[in-house]
Amino acid sequence: MKIHKISAEHITPRQAYEIAMGGYKLELSDDARARIQRCRDYLDSKTEKDATPIYGVTTGFGSLCNISVDKKRLGDLQKNLVMSHACGTGERVPQEVVRLILLLKIQSLSYGHSGVQVATVERLIDFFNNGVWPVIYQQGSLGASGDLAPLAHMSLPLLGLGQVEFEGKDMPAAEVLKKFGWEPIQLQSKEGLALLNGTQFMSAYGVWCVVNARHLSECADKIGAMSLDAFDGRIEPFYEPVHLVRAHKGQLDTARNFRELLKGSELIARHKEHVQDPYSFRCIPQVHGATKDTIDYVESVISTEINSVTDNPTVFPEEDIVISAGNFHGQPIALVMDFLAIAISELANISERRIYKLISGQRGLPSFLVANPGLNSGFMIPQYTAASIVSQSKGLCMPASADSIPSSQGQEDHVSMGSNAATKLYRVVCNTERVLGIELFNAAQALEFRRPLKSSPAIETLFADYRKIVPFISNDEIMYPHIDSSVKFVHNMK
Repeated sequence: MKIHKISAEHITPRQAYEIAMGGYKLELSDDARARIQRCRDYLDSKTEKDATPIYGVTTGFGSLCNISVDKKRLGDLQKNLVMSHACGTGERVPQEVVRLILLLKIQSLSYGHSGVQVATVERLIDFFNNGVWPVIYQQGSLGASGDLAPLAHMSLPLLGLGQVEFEGKDMPAAEVLKKFGWEPIQLQSKEGLALLNGTQFMSAYGVWCVVNARHLSECADKIGAMSLDAFDGRIEPFYEPVHLVRAHKGQLDTARNFRELLKGSELIARHKEHVQDPYSFRCIPQVHGATKDTIDYVESVISTEINSVTDNPTVFPEEDIVISAGNFHGQPIALVMDFLAIAISELANISERRIYKLISGQRGLPSFLVANPGLNSGFMIPQYTAASIVSQSKGLCMPASADSIPSSQGQEDHVSMGSNAATKLYRVVCNTERVLGIELFNAAQALEFRRPLKSSPAIETLFADYRKIVPFISNDEIMYPHIDSSVKFVHNMK
């Protein structure tokens, strides 16, 4: 059994993704357990000895921050917070993202600045280790006072409330707690706020998207190389000297990838009648490369975020202070998720243009890649589908972070809308995967019309693996199953 110990050690987005998806079990390290307990003990002592109001601990929330709460009712205050804030709606959060939400919330609480009980963190670990996934909805967070609504849905099952997904079925949380013999958590002061404040909804989407975006970037190079060879494209735009004089790292890396991918190709080496290729081929290093650079930058920001304390107020036992501030504000990751949406959408945008060129009847390829013209329409409509998807992604690239709507009677008067940036980005990543699947469908078809000439060993290996699941299309047939198989192939490409 694979174990990941929750500690102060830095984790990368890739590591978080692998822990969440790879069958790991979580354990609190001794150090993390001690930090959590020390912070809880300090907060209990401070509220007992000091009558000074502490936001969210001994007061109401938001614009109710000036109303003090009787010490005997502090637990009720936190439970009421969780219940009243569970106002999510819309589509369900995919289970893969829910796994990441739980992991990242556990990680953030483990630093010992949130004031939670060890038992609360342990129960979140119980959920993760036993596949008890809270039902969370995509809509409801403004991405500023933390991801309040979605994290409230994450937290309800701790109290024996709400719904969970368990063993493939939706069930009342109370039933699952009973099955495992778990008593509902009795929240203490500050705990509801610690659970609900934080950027784990946004960050989880950010982790999922940046990891999958990097995978799609790698796939785009391989698929683009097949398309270039099938289109009888030129290799000169990928030569190193032209990129050394405009030395963006992603551009250099992309050009190098293409030289390696196409090494040994009979097609790329043969004499060309045409002097230039269209931009969708000739400018691949510049376009794919810019996306690579964006992914690197976005990953660095997401990495900082998932190793941070983002609830409020923040408790510092060693300094004997509790500070109400704004680490829950999602602006840092809202901006980069909007940026990544644009960058990953561009991979689909240029991919669709290559699809269009492959079916355009140029350079000796038949129109619409029809093997037997006449009654057959061939690959006419897959390009329509790709164009439709690309158009939708362009609309989704309007930056969510450009908007802000005041809430809580003006107390929360600037918000990041990072949750909307996150869910839009997720859709753009999924859309890009679909378009790349369609390009591969076309590129493999086009490559067969170049026989008996061969592409490079790397491209021919990719082609052979693809042909195990998607055939050459000789006569018109139902295409959507092949598109679906192509998309799945891209998802699992090595």
